[in-house]
Amino acid sequence: MADQSAARLVADEDEARRIFDLQHQASRRGPAADLKLRLDRLDRLRSVVAGNEAALAEAISKDFGVRSRTETELLEIVPTLNAIRHARKHLAGWMRPEKRWVDPLFQPASARVRHEPLGVIGIISPWNYPLQLALSPLVDALAAGNRAMVKPSELTPAFSELLRRLVAERFDEAEVAVITGGVEVGQAFASLPFDHLLFTGSTAVGRKVYQAAAANLVPVTLELGGKSPTIVCPGYDLAKAARSIAFGKFVNAGQTCIAPDYVLVPEGKERAFADSVMAQVRRSYPAIAGNDDYSGLISERHRRRLEDAIDAARAGGATVLSHEDEGARAEGKIGPTILLGAPDSSLFLTEEIFGPVLPILPYRSLDEAIEFVAAGERPLALYCFSNSRRERERVLDGAISGGVTLNGTLMHVAQENLPFGGVGASGIGAYHGHEGFKRFSHARAVHKIGFINVFERLGPPWGKVARSLGKRLSARR
Repeated sequence: MADQSAARLVADEDEARRIFDLQHQASRRGPAADLKLRLDRLDRLRSVVAGNEAALAEAISKDFGVRSRTETELLEIVPTLNAIRHARKHLAGWMRPEKRWVDPLFQPASARVRHEPLGVIGIISPWNYPLQLALSPLVDALAAGNRAMVKPSELTPAFSELLRRLVAERFDEAEVAVITGGVEVGQAFASLPFDHLLFTGSTAVGRKVYQAAAANLVPVTLELGGKSPTIVCPGYDLAKAARSIAFGKFVNAGQTCIAPDYVLVPEGKERAFADSVMAQVRRSYPAIAGNDDYSGLISERHRRRLEDAIDAARAGGATVLSHEDEGARAEGKIGPTILLGAPDSSLFLTEEIFGPVLPILPYRSLDEAIEFVAAGERPLALYCFSNSRRERERVLDGAISGGVTLNGTLMHVAQENLPFGGVGASGIGAYHGHEGFKRFSHARAVHKIGFINVFERLGPPWGKVARSLGKRLSARR
């Protein structure tokens, strides 16, 4: 059996290399993909999703144990189709060369920037939103005229195999291919000499991907995570904030890279806010067991990690509020849970949670809350609830993050006109819409000399005119 597994692994790695070589060679032959071909590829990608919604949702639910079909539709299928629609609408304008100004010193001349395909793009996507986080960057890669290979997570085998089949039915493997397999295949995939590699996942794995890409000088986009903070400013309605935060935290059972990781509320209001969140939770999820609208955790390992951490926090003196019923754990679920007074050493205050557990922390002043956020590594998302523009700007100025939603959660990621990406430990680079098109394009400078080249006429040999001109230009302000 071990020999068979090893042989399969070698075969999978060899297949990934074969397809890469095929795409690489094809990307170096002939002219770049024109507008017609790019639109055709986007249309074919749309057909991967449109008409297959039920099968895709079913496969994802199978991988999770249970995953709300409505959540899959609203948080994965709809955003993917919106991304395709947005790219098709704007692609002709994005592809148009940009005219650039030429300094009078170099006149007569003209300058422009052509956005050209990089070649072959590698996409390593995670398990938590397996459709959207595989196909959204693929939309941008194809819009930019590239070929692409996608490596979905080994934790979503049903979805990954379905995606592989649907893509293979619509694309030649020299255009787009999906590579399935385990961790070893993923490691081999990250080591291929792509023209650009995009990885979405944990910071720990992102470091390994970055190291593998560096060996081939492959530029990367890393979409990681971190502890995305939420600040509820003084005077903001607690029930209103609780509704938005409960939605952002507990959708997909908290398995969202930009989910609120912890909430800072004015000192003395922690319990009132916790009660408001739990009241919203009970309205959203009257039951946990048997409720197809509440997702299961992706694996036993992920569930055990959170269960052990909850027990440790309780033993350390935390107050634990949980909305859970008999049978939930048997379905691979942990009900929405709130922690008050969690120890500083708790996993929930030191690591990205990635599950349905929400710590609530007090602050004495808004400056203290901002300083607490700024003292940590820069997160992928930040949320601020305030009716005061001045307060919101103080938070934005004082606490850097990849993206922000004000007076709500998650919604910035759904805007195709906004870049999505991290900063510092939460990622490198951004994509979505025009930013994604540029991310996967080479901005090629083109300078055209006019009827005379002044510098050529100056020399060498350099004479008095050249020396005089050099002094005058050096003195320019």
